[in-house]
Amino acid sequence: MTRAPNGSTISAALAASVPTVVAACLRNASAVSAWLAARPELVVAVVPAGERWPDGGLRPAVEDLWGAGAVLSTLVGGGASPEARVAAAAFDAVRPSLDAEMRACASGRELTAMGFADDVAVASELDTSTVVPILVDGVFRAG
Repeated sequence: MTRAPNGSTISAALAASVPTVVAACLRNASAVSAWLAARPELVVAVVPAGERWPDGGLRPAVEDLWGAGAVLSTLVGGGASPEARVAAAAFDAVRPSLDAEMRACASGRELTAMGFADDVAVASELDTSTVVPILVDGVFRAG
């Protein structure tokens, strides 16, 4: 199985060209949103990692879009990009049934079939963490 370009790989690549890299997911979305909102001077780019098809090609991962949208949903305004507004809207659309949607999406079904249903359940937990991981010298530290 070809592995996805996971958040760690993407974060390491970004660290070479941006001043601050913050890790976000559904579990810490509100904490990251609040951290970002308290720093209005920052220019924010949210990068959903995605997945790979069996042939190695990139595959959109809706759960990563929802995670990005969860962070962006309280931040988007008139100046937000169309992509940010779409991510926020996608999250808002599934929020009432997030757990079921996570289990039903391609990655959720794939992980469940591989015996990782508990991991899918944990990944779908919204705002269960207040930690804002910031990449410092190649290591994520609580911000």
